[in-house]
Amino acid sequence: MPTIIDGKSTAAAIKAEIAEKVAARVAQGKRAPHLAAILVGHDGGSETYVASKIKACAECGFGSTLIRLESTPEEPLKPEVLMEEIEKLNANPEIDGFIVQLPLPRHIDEQAVIEAIDPAKDVDGFHPVNVGRQSVGLPCFHSATPAGIVELLHRHGISTSGKRVAIIGRSNIVGKPLAAMLMQKGNKADATVTVCHSHTPNLAEITRSADIVVAAIGRPGFVTADMISDGAVVVDVGTTRVPDASRKSGFRLRGDVDYDAVAP
Repeated sequence: MPTIIDGKSTAAAIKAEIAEKVAARVAQGKRAPHLAAILVGHDGGSETYVASKIKACAECGFGSTLIRLESTPEEPLKPEVLMEEIEKLNANPEIDGFIVQLPLPRHIDEQAVIEAIDPAKDVDGFHPVNVGRQSVGLPCFHSATPAGIVELLHRHGISTSGKRVAIIGRSNIVGKPLAAMLMQKGNKADATVTVCHSHTPNLAEITRSADIVVAAIGRPGFVTADMISDGAVVVDVGTTRVPDASRKSGFRLRGDVDYDAVAP
């Protein structure tokens, strides 16, 4: 039987540890950390993600602020309105960090929005300053999903030192920052990393030779049993909505790994 890496229980343990630290700060008369989130429009996935972040803040004892900006095809949000909100948060000393939930409507330049965020408050780790500091191993805000993967492996006793890691997907959100983190010297890193993508030849050959495979390509069931060697560690980052008439919502989330076939 496979050993299951339990992300939910790990997340609960981390949040409990953070809550203790926050409680200790407050007991010393210090202010609890405060996170703000800007949500543009009504994208279903974004609504879910932001709601979970606000809930996590409450569990950790953080303050939180949700800023909703309406945007519809008929009345699209003016980009300057979003930029004004970002400047307010940059200048607000009561806000320790904030996120602008992606994706944004197509008429808004995402990169310009990311670069408008103060790097010292860029908790998503998307600003070029944080990306650069991350790539050379300097202290910074790390991209959340890659940092979560590294912590998940560490807390389950899975060493990355000297291991061959195959990452399927080269996005700026997961693939690239995860590769940068795992290639660093030191604890939770020291891996030999191959980043694979849609133009990678002999993909299955590469993944079969890997000790750790991270699937972050956004294609449900893409990773099949013939792509994984016995005893390999597999981390599935995929969260694609697929139709499911048996669910009240009409859909379910499916990962990038064909779990039933790969798990054994």
